[in-house]
Amino acid sequence: MPCADSVMAWIHQGKGCRWLACFNPHSYVVSLDNAAFAHALRNADWLVPDGVGIVLASRFLGGELRERVTGSDVFREVHKRLNETGGSVFLLGASEETLQNIRAKLNRDYPNVRVTGSFSPPYKAEFSKQDSEAMLATINAVSPDILWVGMTSPKQDLWLYENRVHLNAKVAAAVGAVFDFYAGRIKRSPRFFQQIGLEWLPRLLQEPRRLWRRNFISTPVFVWHVLRQKLAGDG
Repeated sequence: MPCADSVMAWIHQGKGCRWLACFNPHSYVVSLDNAAFAHALRNADWLVPDGVGIVLASRFLGGELRERVTGSDVFREVHKRLNETGGSVFLLGASEETLQNIRAKLNRDYPNVRVTGSFSPPYKAEFSKQDSEAMLATINAVSPDILWVGMTSPKQDLWLYENRVHLNAKVAAAVGAVFDFYAGRIKRSPRFFQQIGLEWLPRLLQEPRRLWRRNFISTPVFVWHVLRQKLAGDG
């Protein structure tokens, strides 16, 4: 995977912290009314098309994207490479129980990857200065190669963008629900649904209260914007 290769190249040769964000139709729609979020996404070092709608829109508009790259894909492929070369990770987000499950599973799946720490942040809409200082201090004390952030979007993306220059990590990646998938708390859609672009359907059935808005409000808005862009280009 080119993205994982690029991340690993930066870990081995780069200076400073670069960060990765995942982009899908819902995050696009949220960014329309959130200027700070839009700015953060535009300035991500890696912005991966984590949503089949982004890939289809690119094809429809004559763009270059040809395949989807999910947060889970990045998480898996980077760990495979780190397991070969050695490296360290830190986990930020989720509950203590979920973090413990992830750490145990990572130790089994990737024994050469050191999990240098984890932190379960307070569950609130916005972090205080004290919250951020506590997180930064814990992360920077161990200076991981990769900081994985598994919180909700746009909170995770805004926090990373605002604090990237203060992080003693080579790479920081906002991967959202990947923590819950990997820990087994939420079951990822079967591969068949992933391959045909309908991964959202089984997930919607699992979490209708959380996901209905992105599927029945954000998706139509995104489609309309894509069609409008196409019509403007053809005109």
